[in-house]
Amino acid sequence: MPTFNSVAEKVRANQRISTEEALFLFASNDLLAIGELAALANERKNGRQVFFNVNRHINPTNICVNRCAFCAFSRTTGEAGAYTLELDEICRRAVEAEGDGATEVHMVGGLHPDLPFEFYEEALSALRRAAPSLHIKAFTAVEIDYFARISGLSIEQVFQRLMAAGLGSMPGGGAEILVEEVRQKICPEKISGQRWLDIIRLAHRAGLKTNATMLYGHLEDAADRVAHMAMLRDLQDETGGFQAFIPLAFQPENSDLKLGTRGTSGLDDLKTLAISRIFLDNFDHIKAYWIMLGEKIAQVALAFGVNDLDGTVVEERIGHDAGARSPQSLTMAGIVRLITLADRVPVERDTLYRPLRSF
Repeated sequence: MPTFNSVAEKVRANQRISTEEALFLFASNDLLAIGELAALANERKNGRQVFFNVNRHINPTNICVNRCAFCAFSRTTGEAGAYTLELDEICRRAVEAEGDGATEVHMVGGLHPDLPFEFYEEALSALRRAAPSLHIKAFTAVEIDYFARISGLSIEQVFQRLMAAGLGSMPGGGAEILVEEVRQKICPEKISGQRWLDIIRLAHRAGLKTNATMLYGHLEDAADRVAHMAMLRDLQDETGGFQAFIPLAFQPENSDLKLGTRGTSGLDDLKTLAISRIFLDNFDHIKAYWIMLGEKIAQVALAFGVNDLDGTVVEERIGHDAGARSPQSLTMAGIVRLITLADRVPVERDTLYRPLRSF
């Protein structure tokens, strides 16, 4: 049976903790002690550096054949608020971002019933022509699976064609909770957790770096969170292709998934971030996604094992449609100030975590 001292000794000795020990930490109410261990684990990897990037989110469409209960972003064709951006508009936003100093465009969207796979290829090619300095981070494993289905191509062929068109990396969304029992309750329309893992494995084999997310604070429990992270840790042992882990706090306000859900508290957010830093010893980066956490919790998280605050974002829609109360963007000066006031060193990075400048 784990004790706090036995877990702490393993962390201080830079040894991997077990799923049983991670569950013990979730059951503990000593948040500050957990945070201290997470801070130690993070400092070993990243010192006092906190990364961010200057990026722009573009969601080409919110029309989606999947209508997941937790999602407040998706629409059906003809429904109020449904939209699909023209390629010219996608490129205009990218050019604007490049002019504002962005180094990355982050592009994900719904599974549109009428757009062919070639639309997404052309979107990447058009982006690369219009804003050649931007790294294109795009498409979740769910989208990649859909592209294979509508095109008749294998997953490997989809990656080959998208990379040829300009795809540089993947954001890691669509993971939600990989535990199938919970997944069937919150998003039965989506690919299975195992399918998500299989596609990400193929992405890593193709040479694409990805992130990994976890949506928490709905119908899952601590055991589901730990099981989710264990699957990611195992895959990272195998491929080494994950860059960052991003816990996403569920926003229940505008979701159809309300019965039995609770949302998250600041205490839960900090504990989840800290335990993920301790447990995911083979991930270099833990990201506090300020869009869903809010600026202040994200800033406090820098003392709980977090070393990345995402970026300037600009026009985030998915979290805000769900009810996020954070701004839709932050300036570089605003992010630098958040990090500096937390007594950390702000470092602008590119998508692949290469430092661009320190402040």
